Amino acid sequence: MTTTADYKTLATRAMQELADATAEEALRWTVETFGDDFIVASNMQDAVLIDLATKVKPNVDILFLETGYHFAETIGTRDAVETVYPDVRIVNAQAAQSVAEQDAEYGPKLHDRDPSLCCNLRKVVPLQATLGKYSAWVTGVRRVDAPTRANTPIVTWDDRNGLVKINPIAPWTDDEFNGYIHEHGILENPLVQAGYPSIGCAPCTAKVELGADPRSGRWVGQSKTECGLHG
Repeated sequence: MTTTADYKTLATRAMQELADATAEEALRWTVETFGDDFIVASNMQDAVLIDLATKVKPNVDILFLETGYHFAETIGTRDAVETVYPDVRIVNAQAAQSVAEQDAEYGPKLHDRDPSLCCNLRKVVPLQATLGKYSAWVTGVRRVDAPTRANTPIVTWDDRNGLVKINPIAPWTDDEFNGYIHEHGILENPLVQAGYPSIGCAPCTAKVELGADPRSGRWVGQSKTECGLHG
Protein backbone atom coordinates (compact mmCIF):
# COMPACT_ATOMS: atom_id res chain seq x y z
CA MET A 1 0.00 0.00 0.00
CA THR A 2 1.35 3.41 -1.00
CA THR A 3 1.49 5.80 1.95
CA THR A 4 1.39 9.59 2.13
CA ALA A 5 5.13 9.56 2.83
CA ASP A 6 5.67 7.50 -0.33
CA TYR A 7 3.74 10.03 -2.42
CA LYS A 8 5.65 12.93 -0.87
CA THR A 9 8.93 11.24 -1.79
CA LEU A 10 7.61 10.55 -5.29
CA ALA A 11 6.61 14.19 -5.74
CA THR A 12 9.95 15.49 -4.48
CA ARG A 13 11.83 13.26 -6.90
CA ALA A 14 9.54 14.10 -9.82
CA MET A 15 9.85 17.82 -9.12
CA GLN A 16 13.49 17.59 -10.12
CA GLU A 17 13.27 14.87 -12.76
CA LEU A 18 10.40 16.57 -14.61
CA ALA A 19 11.49 20.17 -14.05
CA ASP A 20 11.92 20.67 -17.80
CA ALA A 21 9.27 18.22 -19.00
CA THR A 22 6.90 19.06 -21.81
CA ALA A 23 3.18 19.02 -21.08
CA GLU A 24 2.85 15.68 -22.84
CA GLU A 25 5.75 14.17 -20.88
CA ALA A 26 4.29 15.36 -17.58
CA LEU A 27 0.85 13.98 -18.43
CA ARG A 28 2.24 10.69 -19.68
CA TRP A 29 4.18 10.34 -16.41
CA THR A 30 0.95 11.06 -14.53
CA VAL A 31 -0.95 8.31 -16.35
CA GLU A 32 1.92 5.82 -16.00
CA THR A 33 2.28 6.61 -12.28
CA PHE A 34 -1.34 6.94 -11.17
CA GLY A 35 -3.46 5.12 -13.76
CA ASP A 36 -7.07 6.06 -12.98
CA ASP A 37 -6.16 7.53 -9.59
CA PHE A 38 -5.95 11.19 -10.64
CA ILE A 39 -8.27 13.96 -11.81
CA VAL A 40 -7.81 16.97 -14.11
CA ALA A 41 -9.20 20.28 -12.84
CA SER A 42 -10.83 22.73 -15.23
CA ASN A 43 -12.63 26.03 -14.65
CA MET A 44 -14.02 25.72 -18.20
CA GLN A 45 -12.33 28.89 -19.37
CA ASP A 46 -10.99 26.73 -22.18
CA ALA A 47 -10.30 23.08 -22.92
CA VAL A 48 -6.53 23.29 -23.42
CA LEU A 49 -5.63 21.10 -20.46
CA ILE A 50 -8.50 18.72 -21.20
CA ASP A 51 -7.35 18.34 -24.81
CA LEU A 52 -3.77 17.63 -23.70
CA ALA A 53 -4.90 15.12 -21.08
CA THR A 54 -7.22 13.20 -23.41
CA LYS A 55 -4.35 12.66 -25.82
CA VAL A 56 -2.78 10.34 -23.25
CA LYS A 57 -5.95 9.20 -21.44
CA PRO A 58 -9.21 9.69 -23.39
CA ASN A 59 -11.44 8.67 -20.46
CA VAL A 60 -9.84 10.98 -17.90
CA ASP A 61 -11.85 12.38 -14.96
CA ILE A 62 -12.44 16.14 -15.18
CA LEU A 63 -13.09 18.16 -12.02
CA PHE A 64 -15.44 21.14 -12.30
CA LEU A 65 -16.37 23.21 -9.25
CA GLU A 66 -20.10 23.79 -9.65
CA THR A 67 -20.38 26.81 -7.36
CA GLY A 68 -23.90 27.84 -8.33
CA TYR A 69 -22.60 31.24 -9.39
CA HIS A 70 -21.15 30.52 -12.83
CA PHE A 71 -21.81 32.47 -16.00
CA ALA A 72 -24.15 30.69 -18.42
CA GLU A 73 -21.25 30.65 -20.89
CA THR A 74 -19.11 28.68 -18.44
CA ILE A 75 -21.80 26.05 -17.97
CA GLY A 76 -22.20 25.95 -21.76
CA THR A 77 -18.48 25.34 -22.18
CA ARG A 78 -18.62 22.49 -19.67
CA ASP A 79 -21.48 20.91 -21.58
CA ALA A 80 -19.63 21.36 -24.88
CA VAL A 81 -16.59 19.57 -23.44
CA GLU A 82 -18.74 16.47 -22.90
CA THR A 83 -19.75 16.58 -26.55
CA VAL A 84 -16.27 17.15 -27.99
CA TYR A 85 -14.58 14.70 -25.61
CA PRO A 86 -17.27 12.02 -25.16
CA ASP A 87 -15.07 9.63 -23.15
CA VAL A 88 -14.27 12.03 -20.31
CA ARG A 89 -16.16 11.93 -17.02
CA ILE A 90 -17.10 15.34 -15.64
CA VAL A 91 -17.06 15.34 -11.84
CA ASN A 92 -19.21 18.27 -10.67
CA ALA A 93 -18.03 19.15 -7.16
CA GLN A 94 -20.78 20.99 -5.32
CA ALA A 95 -20.96 22.76 -1.97
CA ALA A 96 -22.85 21.15 0.90
CA GLN A 97 -25.38 24.00 0.75
CA SER A 98 -27.24 25.37 -2.25
CA VAL A 99 -26.90 29.12 -2.86
CA ALA A 100 -30.35 29.61 -1.30
CA GLU A 101 -29.37 27.62 1.79
CA GLN A 102 -26.13 29.58 2.11
CA ASP A 103 -28.06 32.85 1.79
CA ALA A 104 -30.43 31.70 4.54
CA GLU A 105 -27.56 30.98 6.94
CA TYR A 106 -25.08 33.73 6.09
CA GLY A 107 -27.29 36.35 4.42
CA PRO A 108 -27.55 37.20 0.71
CA LYS A 109 -24.49 38.07 -1.38
CA LEU A 110 -21.89 36.63 0.96
CA HIS A 111 -19.48 37.00 -1.96
CA ASP A 112 -19.70 40.80 -1.60
CA ARG A 113 -19.29 40.88 2.18
CA ASP A 114 -16.84 38.04 2.77
CA PRO A 115 -15.56 36.66 -0.54
CA SER A 116 -12.96 34.48 1.15
CA LEU A 117 -15.61 32.68 3.20
CA CYS A 118 -17.78 32.29 0.11
CA CYS A 119 -14.87 30.81 -1.85
CA ASN A 120 -14.08 28.49 1.01
CA LEU A 121 -17.64 27.19 1.23
CA ARG A 122 -18.29 26.90 -2.50
CA LYS A 123 -14.83 26.05 -3.85
CA VAL A 124 -12.20 25.01 -1.33
CA VAL A 125 -14.26 22.59 0.78
CA PRO A 126 -15.88 20.84 -2.25
CA LEU A 127 -12.46 20.65 -3.91
CA GLN A 128 -10.87 19.00 -0.89
CA ALA A 129 -13.76 16.55 -0.59
CA THR A 130 -13.35 15.51 -4.22
CA LEU A 131 -9.55 15.39 -4.19
CA GLY A 132 -9.72 13.12 -1.15
CA LYS A 133 -10.80 10.35 -3.54
CA TYR A 134 -7.61 10.60 -5.62
CA SER A 135 -3.83 10.42 -5.18
CA ALA A 136 -3.01 13.21 -7.65
CA TRP A 137 -4.56 16.11 -9.48
CA VAL A 138 -3.61 18.00 -12.64
CA THR A 139 -4.14 21.75 -12.93
CA GLY A 140 -3.78 24.41 -15.60
CA VAL A 141 -1.86 26.82 -13.38
CA ARG A 142 0.75 28.81 -15.31
CA ARG A 143 3.60 30.90 -13.96
CA VAL A 144 2.52 33.93 -16.00
CA ASP A 145 -0.97 33.91 -14.46
CA ALA A 146 0.01 35.95 -11.41
CA PRO A 147 3.08 36.88 -9.33
CA THR A 148 1.94 34.34 -6.72
CA ARG A 149 2.33 31.58 -9.32
CA ALA A 150 5.71 32.63 -10.74
CA ASN A 151 7.60 29.69 -9.20
CA THR A 152 5.04 26.96 -9.88
CA PRO A 153 6.83 23.62 -10.45
CA ILE A 154 5.58 21.05 -12.94
CA VAL A 155 5.23 18.44 -10.18
CA THR A 156 4.95 19.14 -6.47
CA TRP A 157 3.45 17.83 -3.26
CA ASP A 158 0.22 19.64 -2.44
CA ASP A 159 0.39 19.81 1.33
CA ARG A 160 -2.90 21.66 1.66
CA ASN A 161 -4.90 18.91 -0.05
CA GLY A 162 -2.62 15.97 0.74
CA LEU A 163 -1.83 14.65 -2.74
CA VAL A 164 0.55 15.02 -5.68
CA LYS A 165 -0.09 18.04 -7.88
CA ILE A 166 0.92 18.20 -11.54
CA ASN A 167 1.01 21.50 -13.46
CA PRO A 168 1.95 20.39 -17.00
CA ILE A 169 1.59 23.79 -18.67
CA ALA A 170 3.22 25.81 -15.87
CA PRO A 171 6.04 27.09 -18.13
CA TRP A 172 3.81 28.07 -21.05
CA THR A 173 3.80 31.70 -22.12
CA ASP A 174 0.62 33.42 -23.28
CA ASP A 175 1.82 33.08 -26.89
CA GLU A 176 2.32 29.33 -26.48
CA PHE A 177 -1.05 28.96 -24.79
CA ASN A 178 -2.99 30.99 -27.36
CA GLY A 179 -1.05 29.34 -30.16
CA TYR A 180 -2.21 25.92 -28.98
CA ILE A 181 -5.82 27.09 -28.95
CA HIS A 182 -5.63 28.41 -32.49
CA GLU A 183 -3.55 25.59 -33.94
CA HIS A 184 -5.78 22.84 -32.57
CA GLY A 185 -9.15 24.62 -32.64
CA ILE A 186 -9.63 24.21 -28.89
CA LEU A 187 -12.92 25.03 -27.21
CA GLU A 188 -12.81 28.38 -25.47
CA ASN A 189 -15.33 30.07 -23.23
CA PRO A 190 -16.88 32.88 -25.34
CA LEU A 191 -16.37 35.29 -22.45
CA VAL A 192 -12.60 35.26 -23.08
CA GLN A 193 -13.01 37.12 -26.37
CA ALA A 194 -15.60 39.38 -24.72
CA GLY A 195 -12.99 40.83 -22.36
CA TYR A 196 -12.83 38.29 -19.54
CA PRO A 197 -9.31 36.77 -19.65
CA SER A 198 -9.68 35.23 -16.17
CA ILE A 199 -13.10 33.75 -15.49
CA GLY A 200 -14.48 32.85 -12.09
CA CYS A 201 -17.93 33.15 -10.55
CA ALA A 202 -20.15 35.77 -12.19
CA PRO A 203 -20.56 38.07 -9.14
CA CYS A 204 -16.79 38.28 -8.63
CA THR A 205 -15.59 38.57 -12.25
CA ALA A 206 -15.45 41.79 -14.28
CA LYS A 207 -14.20 42.77 -17.71
CA VAL A 208 -10.53 43.72 -17.96
CA GLU A 209 -9.10 46.66 -19.85
CA LEU A 210 -6.94 45.73 -22.83
CA GLY A 211 -3.35 45.17 -21.69
CA ALA A 212 -4.21 45.06 -17.99
CA ASP A 213 -3.34 42.21 -15.64
CA PRO A 214 -5.65 39.36 -16.69
CA ARG A 215 -6.60 38.67 -13.07
CA SER A 216 -7.42 42.31 -12.32
CA GLY A 217 -11.02 41.53 -13.13
CA ARG A 218 -11.31 39.12 -10.22
CA TRP A 219 -12.65 40.49 -6.92
CA VAL A 220 -12.43 44.10 -8.09
CA GLY A 221 -12.06 46.51 -5.17
CA GLN A 222 -10.98 43.73 -2.82
CA SER A 223 -7.49 42.84 -1.59
CA LYS A 224 -8.27 39.25 -2.52
CA THR A 225 -6.33 37.84 -5.52
CA GLU A 226 -6.72 34.06 -5.12
CA CYS A 227 -9.73 31.88 -4.34
CA GLY A 228 -7.64 29.59 -2.15
CA LEU A 229 -7.46 26.60 -4.47
CA HIS A 230 -3.78 26.99 -5.25
CA GLY A 231 -2.47 28.72 -2.17
